[in-house]
Amino acid sequence: MKNVKVLGTGCANCRSTVDLIETVAKAKGVPIALEKIEDLPEIIGYGVMSTPGVVIDGQVVHAGGVPTRSKVESWF
Repeated sequence: MKNVKVLGTGCANCRSTVDLIETVAKAKGVPIALEKIEDLPEIIGYGVMSTPGVVIDGQVVHAGGVPTRSKVESWF
């Protein structure tokens, strides 16, 4: 199981990123534990200055804007 965190303040792009990650993981049959992080100090603690950010298993894999579907697929 992959631990996935979406970092963001709840904006439309953040919600779109959550939806995209859930859709791709389900389509690929990959179990994930998805957590949304909206606490600004915690987001900055990951070194992410533009949201949405995505952290998988403790590693920042994306920051700033909604990732492309192909990029999300490459994570899984």
